[in-house]
Amino acid sequence: MLEQLLQYDKELFLFLNNLGSDTWDGLWLVITNKWSFIPLYALLLFLIHKKFGMKTMWMAIVVIALMITFTDQITNLFKHTFKRPRPCREEDLLEVMRYVASRCGRYGFFSGHSSNSMAAAVFAGLLLKPYYKNLIFILLFWSAVVAYSRIYVGVHYPLDIVCGLTFGALSGFMFYKLLLFLKKKYLKETI
Repeated sequence: MLEQLLQYDKELFLFLNNLGSDTWDGLWLVITNKWSFIPLYALLLFLIHKKFGMKTMWMAIVVIALMITFTDQITNLFKHTFKRPRPCREEDLLEVMRYVASRCGRYGFFSGHSSNSMAAAVFAGLLLKPYYKNLIFILLFWSAVVAYSRIYVGVHYPLDIVCGLTFGALSGFMFYKLLLFLKKKYLKETI
């Protein structure tokens, strides 16, 4: 059963990965670069500051730092526990896949990019939903695009992505609830 699932995962990876072309490689490398979205994060912090004030923004920054640390560490725990090689480490795939990334880590289950981007999307989307009701959908779409970029560049299987997105969504919701709790307890305000 597990072997069959992993085989389907490889086949879906090859299909999705081979949809790429040299024309679009540069764009997907920018999308997959974790530093490319600093302006988006700055905009989200600005919106949090604008709607909730300086104290809540600083509290949100601390909670976000904890959230990203949490998702990174759990992701690494999974990678080093399951030790599933990335597609770019599989000799039998190198001849039939497109490898666009500049480097290939050792293990890929599950995707840190997917979990972090989804955690940020859910956290910020829920926090700002009362003021920008469609923002969460834009952020979820952005997270899905970042997640797909990891398949495009050849460093993650679809199962790595789905599990990363799921874990990220749960983490984003959990840390959103943590911020609400801290805000109510220490700032005596509700969101």
